[in-house]
Amino acid sequence: MKYRKLGKTNVNLSILGFGASPLGNVFEDCDEKEGTHAVHYAIDHGINFFDVAPFYGITLAETRLGHALKGKRHEVILATKCGRYGLREFDFSYDRIISSADESLRRLKTDYVDLMQLHDIEFGSKEQVLNEAVPAIQKIKASGKARFIGITGLPVNYLSDIARHVDVDTVLSWAHYNLLADEINAELVPLSKEKGFGLMNAAPLMQRILSDASIPSWHNAPNEVKAIQPILLNICQKYGVSLSDLAIRFATDHPDITTTIVGMCDTATVRKNIEALDFIIPPGLIEDIEAQVSPIKNRMWFEGMPENNLKRN
Repeated sequence: MKYRKLGKTNVNLSILGFGASPLGNVFEDCDEKEGTHAVHYAIDHGINFFDVAPFYGITLAETRLGHALKGKRHEVILATKCGRYGLREFDFSYDRIISSADESLRRLKTDYVDLMQLHDIEFGSKEQVLNEAVPAIQKIKASGKARFIGITGLPVNYLSDIARHVDVDTVLSWAHYNLLADEINAELVPLSKEKGFGLMNAAPLMQRILSDASIPSWHNAPNEVKAIQPILLNICQKYGVSLSDLAIRFATDHPDITTTIVGMCDTATVRKNIEALDFIIPPGLIEDIEAQVSPIKNRMWFEGMPENNLKRN
């Protein structure tokens, strides 16, 4: 396992992060005993970063991860989030952020997390995020209940905008660096170097589009993006490789991204994802993939408030 330094902190994260959302049955039912075994296997094989949120499984993922980390909390860098609590339930008010942190700590069975993040900030008004939510997580950090604080979201321009206004330790961008998108490079990568925050990437499989698993019915990607899956699977089959192995290796190779978070909840998947870090990409494969992806490259979808999704020229 390789590790990279997280921004200006003194923490090194495994380049592959354990996304705990599947523990909350986000994709399909996850057996809790198997989920616990997967967490332990990941730790034993070098994964030290675990990312979760109250939203995942409506607190189920946090609860299960808390149980799984019993006796192992000191071995991991633990991150959770606040501000999003359901598919359409958001609250970035000062008081709710404060109380949310305490609730997460109880579920995770710890008195602190290493990283507390505002979750999907594009769903909150810029005014409330800056004037209530950010001061709240700053207070959480000052209290010792979080060592570091950060923001997460989908629209990279909005993440950059907020990160320019406040000092955060981390920014987590999802779905913007993978075989189908590279918009993280335009602004967030240079800004992370300028301001010194740690940059994290999630959803390198684009919520299963870049794998051989069935795409969830709730997936928000445009149909033409989802339709690329069988085309890419066919290309990979010709090369005798796994699409998910290629996608993970491609994403984790980015030198300016500290960790790439992949959702996992069973031991076989954890093992496969770890092995993908040593996958050797055959010559010509990336070029063949890029030729097919080109017409839909960076074809993203809208989430959050319209004013938070505006692209700057």
